[in-house]
Amino acid sequence: MILSAPAILVSSRAHGETACIARFLTSEYGLVAGYVAGGRGRQLRPVMIPGNRVALELRARSASQLPFAKCELEESCGPWLSEPLPAAAITWACAITASALPEREPFPALYDTLYALLTAICHAPSARGWLAAMVAYESMLLLEMGYGGAKPHMEGDLETQFEAFRQLHKPIRDYLLAERSRDVMAARTALGERLARMIK
Repeated sequence: MILSAPAILVSSRAHGETACIARFLTSEYGLVAGYVAGGRGRQLRPVMIPGNRVALELRARSASQLPFAKCELEESCGPWLSEPLPAAAITWACAITASALPEREPFPALYDTLYALLTAICHAPSARGWLAAMVAYESMLLLEMGYGGAKPHMEGDLETQFEAFRQLHKPIRDYLLAERSRDVMAARTALGERLARMIK
């Protein structure tokens, strides 16, 4: 198996001394995982940041084998990770994607929406420029996973958008992350706390 595609890195965890196992969201192949040799080394460390857009190549001898992954950086979220609110938003968007989606099922609309969301987080001057997009992405995740319902009201001022964000907390916790909510939802709670402080 060999595949090449643009991808968004959504998670990376250490494996051994210098390698990592990463998950990538692609438009054509969905969520895919790969073993990145040297992923924690000096050369690849800036590449293996969740939120980064990369050119991905996966190779495996069989469909049951964890593929070896090579990736080249195309767009970096790194400069915004030193800012607490954008960093919290990027962390949450990537964490929910890596945790909620099944592997090897394509969701091209989710890929495009996540890319647009990350771009907005990195380039908008404040949360007013991306909070509605965050709510839209979370709502789309629920819908794609079969838990759709009434769409939250996302128009209006920042307070209205934040209330829509708050209303999605319970369905995301109970449906998308029912078996692994504690660790992943901590990232959403941290984002919500930062948003609340900003609104006050």
